[in-house]
Amino acid sequence: MPMAREWLLLSRLPGLGTAGLAELAARAPAWPEGWLAVMPAPAAKALRLWLDHPARSPLTASLDADEAWLAQAPDRALLHPDHPDWPAPLAQIADPPPVLWAWGDLGALAPPRLAMVGTRKPTREGLANAAGFARALAERGWGVVSGMALGIDGAAQQAALEAGGRSVAVLGGGVDVIYPARHRALHERLRGPGGLLLSEHPPGTRPHPAFFPRRNRIVTGLSRGVLVVEAAERSGSLVSARLAGEQSREVFAVPGSIHNPQARGCLGLLRDGAVLVRDVDDILAELPAWSAPMEPPPVRAEPAAAAGADDPLLAWLSDTPTPVDALVNLTGLSVAECQRRLLALELEGRAGPAAGGWVRLPGPGGAW
Repeated sequence: MPMAREWLLLSRLPGLGTAGLAELAARAPAWPEGWLAVMPAPAAKALRLWLDHPARSPLTASLDADEAWLAQAPDRALLHPDHPDWPAPLAQIADPPPVLWAWGDLGALAPPRLAMVGTRKPTREGLANAAGFARALAERGWGVVSGMALGIDGAAQQAALEAGGRSVAVLGGGVDVIYPARHRALHERLRGPGGLLLSEHPPGTRPHPAFFPRRNRIVTGLSRGVLVVEAAERSGSLVSARLAGEQSREVFAVPGSIHNPQARGCLGLLRDGAVLVRDVDDILAELPAWSAPMEPPPVRAEPAAAAGADDPLLAWLSDTPTPVDALVNLTGLSVAECQRRLLALELEGRAGPAAGGWVRLPGPGGAW
C-alpha cells in the first residue's frame, strides 16, 4: 500500500478528486502498477510521468511544498488509511476522505466523540446549552467534533477545551487558513493540547461554499452521533443531521420554544424521530458503550462520475420522494456514488431531500 509520500501524490493527481480517490483506495490496488491500471487516463498519465521523470513532473513542486509544510513542526501530520491514527469510523461512511491534513494533538482522536452543531446566530440560551453539553461530555471522557463555525459550533468546542476535554475541528479550507477570522484565538487553542484541526484540503486552500456541506460528512463520520443544539428551519446543521442518519449515527436534538425561529429546525428533527435530550445522560443512554467496535459496512467501489445538468440520476427523480436504496437499485450505482451525486445535485439546486427520500426541484436547477 502507498505510504505518506505516495498518498500526498495521489491526493494531487488531476481528474481524480476526493471521491474518485476514495473509491479507488477501497479496491486496495497494488502500488504503483495496480493504481495505474484502474485510475482515469489523466491521473494515470500524470502519475506515470512522476514515477519515470519526477524532475519533469509539475507535481513535484506541489509535493515538495506539502512535505515542507509537514516538516515545519512536529504537530503536523498527513493522516491516511495506513496511518496508525487514521480514524477507523470513517470506514463506515459512503464517501470517506482519502487523506486528512492534521494540525494539533492527535490524541484528540482517542476518546469516543460526539458531533455538536447548530446555528451561527444562537440565542443566549442556545449558547449556554452548547457550552453546558460540551463541558458535561468532556467530564464524561467524550470528545466534541464540530466545524469551528460561529455560534453553537465554536461555543461547544471552546467549552470542551476549557473543561480539560478534547475537541476536533473539521475545516472547510486548509488547516492553516483561519475561517471565520473572528475565531483566530479558537484556531490557536485547537492547535494546543487536546485540540486538533483536520481538513481534506491541502494547506493554503481558501474556504469555498461547496466545501462546507462536504466538510459536514467528515464531522459526523468521525462521531458516534450528532447533537443539534439550536437550528433554524433552513440550516446547514440539518444537513449534518441528515448525513448522520445516512451514516447510521444517532441524531439528538435539544428542544426549544415553538416561538423561537432558531429552534424550529430542532423541533422538526424531533418530529421526524430524533432523540430528545435534556442532559448528557439522555445522550449516553442511547449510544453504545464507548469501547464497542464500530463495524464497517461492505464497500462497493464504482468509477467516479460528476453530477451535472445531464446526470442520469435526475431522470429517476420527480416531485414524489424516492428513497436512496431505490435509486441504487434503479441506477446500478453504488451507495457511495449515489449519495455523492445527490449531494452534488443538492448543491446545484437540482435536487433535495424530503421525507421518504429525494425529490427533483422545480425551476432552472432541476426543471422537469
